[in-house]
Amino acid sequence: MEDAAKYSAGRFLSLDVFRGLTIVLMILVNTPGTGASNYAFLIHTKWLGFTLADLVFPSFLFAVGNAMSFSMKKMKSMSTGEVWTKIIKRTVIIFLLGYLMYWFPFFKFGTDGSFLWKPIAETRIMGVLQRIALCYFFASIIVLYLSERAAITISAVILLAYWGILYAFGEPGAWLDMATNAGSRFDLSILGIGHIYKKDAIPFDPEGVLSTLPSIVNVLWGYLAGVFIQKKGKSFEGLAMLLMTGFLMCSLALWWDLVFPISKKLWTSSFVLYTVGLDLSIMAVLIYWIEMKSIRVGVNFFDVFGKNPLFIYLFSELFYVVLRMIPVIRNLDAFEWVSEAVFQRAFPGSFGSLVTAIAYVLLCWALGWWLNRRKIYIKI
Repeated sequence: MEDAAKYSAGRFLSLDVFRGLTIVLMILVNTPGTGASNYAFLIHTKWLGFTLADLVFPSFLFAVGNAMSFSMKKMKSMSTGEVWTKIIKRTVIIFLLGYLMYWFPFFKFGTDGSFLWKPIAETRIMGVLQRIALCYFFASIIVLYLSERAAITISAVILLAYWGILYAFGEPGAWLDMATNAGSRFDLSILGIGHIYKKDAIPFDPEGVLSTLPSIVNVLWGYLAGVFIQKKGKSFEGLAMLLMTGFLMCSLALWWDLVFPISKKLWTSSFVLYTVGLDLSIMAVLIYWIEMKSIRVGVNFFDVFGKNPLFIYLFSELFYVVLRMIPVIRNLDAFEWVSEAVFQRAFPGSFGSLVTAIAYVLLCWALGWWLNRRKIYIKI
């Protein structure tokens, strides 16, 4: 009854399902099984190009914008002080959660087995949640004080400006290379090498400071899509507009890709257009399937993730780290042992790696189901 009342009041179940779907894919991509290679479409592109895995994070930013299209209605009726307190509080909490997640478990073991605290000087500052926090902050200011038309104009300016910045301040002839692009140079000068992601070919942060600028556009268009869906989403006219806009953006992105290649790690402007176009198209399909045709197959499964997305994501990341710290046998940690001794024996190869990730998704879903059953919704 509670859910029915909520959706009849204007909430779209398809938006919650979209958010839940992004969490599922995020966990699948982040926790593949060991002992065999993963399917190529679930691995991020090394530099230029695009795979399904590259769609996950921008889709979550798009979903953040969707949620803002509802929350901003309430904020516009609040006092200026209340609004700024809420925005800043949410931004700081999400950013700190992301920072602490990368610092976790806060200690390490020395070569002699001694217990050592992880120094702050070696802790990554930027990351997934940190980018979400910053994008939420700047997008909130834009949609709170400016019109929807202005948000579209700002989106275009940001994408063109980012293109110009990379071209103007990158190393001549190598302005898109990992080591010499303007984003890498800026991050190294601002953050220092100790606070940058180091698990790539070279120290490079895929969620760096400069590349956060174009990612704001993903949130803005999620917001614009959410506003449009609330006005015309349950009509064939609305679906046609979403699909045509999505097709146009994907087409422009592929054209732009010829001179400014699609790259998730560099978060190029063509990448933004391409992912927003795909997300608009996916939203149109979900609205038709769920809202207009009332087909509920699999809806409850994804909706569980959509009810507590941030908490489930944090749990998936932190519990994975814990499992990788627990030694079992033959130099295998707990996660490796389950993947290789159980799933790889039953399903050898890439399929076994995928099944391991699916099992982990189901574990996270069980936690979400338990929270939902008890009406526990952890909001920030």
